[in-house]
Amino acid sequence: MWFNTVDEKRINRLKASRIFVSLSVYEYLVSYAVWQYQVGQLYSVAEASKNETGGGEGIEVLKNEPYEKEGEKGQYTHKIYHLKSKVPGFVKMIAPEGALVFHEKAWNAYPYCRTSESYDFFIKIETWHKPDLGTLENVHELDPTTWKTVEVVPIDIADREQVAPGDYKPEEDPALFQSVKTGRGPLGPNWKNELLAKTDCPRMCAYKLVTVKFKWWGLQSKVENFIHRQEKRIFTNFHRQLFCWIDSWIELTMEDIRRMEDETQRELEEVRDTAVLG
Repeated sequence: MWFNTVDEKRINRLKASRIFVSLSVYEYLVSYAVWQYQVGQLYSVAEASKNETGGGEGIEVLKNEPYEKEGEKGQYTHKIYHLKSKVPGFVKMIAPEGALVFHEKAWNAYPYCRTSESYDFFIKIETWHKPDLGTLENVHELDPTTWKTVEVVPIDIADREQVAPGDYKPEEDPALFQSVKTGRGPLGPNWKNELLAKTDCPRMCAYKLVTVKFKWWGLQSKVENFIHRQEKRIFTNFHRQLFCWIDSWIELTMEDIRRMEDETQRELEEVRDTAVLG
C-alpha cells in the first residue's frame, strides 16, 4: 500500500499516541497481622534499597514525609530509580536518553497503598492488605468489564519453583528458615492449610493490582511480559526476604522505622555520590 508523506506522519503520530494497558493482581499470603506486616514491609524496603544501590545506580530518595489529603493520612515518598544496568538489551536499544530513570511516588495509608512510576510508560501499583487467606475477589472494586481482563496470580512464598535460580538464597528461603523470636517457620508444602486450621494465628494477604500503560509501538507484548515478569520477581523475592528477616524487625516500632529510613536515605546518597565521583 502506498502512503504519501502526510499519511506517514499521521500514522506515526497514531502509533506514538496509542496506549497499551495490561492489568494483573498478585496475591501474597503471610502469617502476620496487618500492623506487623506494615513494620516488616517498611524495614525490608529500606534494607532492599541498600542492596540495590551502587555503581552510580540504584535508588535515590527525594522525599519521605507524612501527608494528609481529602481525609486520607499516611506517609508519602518520592524516589528515583536509576536502572540502566538492570534492564534487557532490547529496552536499552529503544529507550530514549533518560528513559531509564524512573520516578516513583507512593502514598502509604495502611491498609491501602498506591504507587505510581512514570515516563513513556506508566506503572501503577495499588495494594490492599486484608486480614484473610487470599479468598477475596476483586478487592480493588474494578468494574466487571475491566475485572474480566485481569490476570490473578497467587504466589506461594515457600515454593522454591517460583524463584529464579539466580535469585535463590538459602538464608532467604521460608521453607528452611525458622524465627528464633517468634517460632515461625520453616514453611512446609501445606503451610497455607495449616494456617487455615489455626484460627488464633494472625494472617494477612497483600493484593497487588499492577496496571501497566505504555506507548512503545511494536514492542507491546515484549514490554508487557518483561514488566509483569519483573514485578512478580520483585514481589516474590521481597516477601521471602520479609519473612526471613522477621527477627530483625518484629520488635521495632514505627518510630524506629522512621529513624531507620532517615539513616538509609543518607547512606544511599553517600553510596551513589561516591560511585559517581569514583
